[in-house]
Amino acid sequence: MPLVRPLTELVAATYTPFDAAGALAPAVVPQQAAFLAANGIRTVFITGTTGECLSLTHAERLTMLDAWAEAGPAHGLAVIAHVGGNSLGDARELARRSAQLGLAAISAFAPSYFRPASLDALIDWCAAIADAAPDLPFYYYDIPSMTGVSFPTERLLTQAPVRIPNFAGVKFTNPDLVSYRRCLDLAGDRFDLPWGMDEALLGALATGARCAVGSTYNWMPELSLELRAAVERGDLTSAQRLQARSIAIIDAVAACGYLGASKALLSRLGLPLGPVRPPLHNPAPAEVDALMARLGALGFAEWAPTPPAGESSR
Repeated sequence: MPLVRPLTELVAATYTPFDAAGALAPAVVPQQAAFLAANGIRTVFITGTTGECLSLTHAERLTMLDAWAEAGPAHGLAVIAHVGGNSLGDARELARRSAQLGLAAISAFAPSYFRPASLDALIDWCAAIADAAPDLPFYYYDIPSMTGVSFPTERLLTQAPVRIPNFAGVKFTNPDLVSYRRCLDLAGDRFDLPWGMDEALLGALATGARCAVGSTYNWMPELSLELRAAVERGDLTSAQRLQARSIAIIDAVAACGYLGASKALLSRLGLPLGPVRPPLHNPAPAEVDALMARLGALGFAEWAPTPPAGESSR
């Protein structure tokens, strides 16, 4: 499926499915795609942080591209592939495969071990990846909390398009709303700036965000859609209430180990994604039971996704 630009929607950052032993389970991807499509998602961002990208082998990442290239369009989903990592050669191969498979776009974060020492070095790195798939939109994935790489994003937004012809914008997973507003002013209608912090969606929308990419849109998209609708109709009180509820739910999940608990939650909702890989924490069944009770008390059922027809939650 082609990417509809400018992006103006909630994009689900997808989890990578494993079996009970932690082996890759690409056969689950069609079910995952059907689940997301049934709950209003139209674009996915695969093999990123939520997808445990740096815990996957290169071969596994290629397998996930193949799986989503088939399952995404079959369920009306555009697929953005994150291809970044610490090996430029691997990133370029992932970018080429994404283009060969007809995916909608690619994205890459900065290398996090040998880090670029300057913004010019970072742009050179991104340009080498983007050049491997020149016909696909390229998004820089700004996530300094994970990569340790932090340059003024507004400077990157000014300089990168000169050297990256297919530059499409920045996935902004960075709490700096001042920088975000500067970027929005620079981007205009030329570039997408999807916001990447679900627990601060209200602040981003108030600042001018049009699009967001997040993990909670796998298991709680309706709450964020309601929040955005409240902002659009000028109902700040309702938007604040919904953001507070979102934060409380995210905090409850994070208290059990965010990624492991999220996958366990989705399993309880009928989507068997398996565990997370070490060193991340997988909650014990009793912890998941307690989490479900806590989410029940927070009113999670009001926004919980529904399985597609023919599926049932457990």
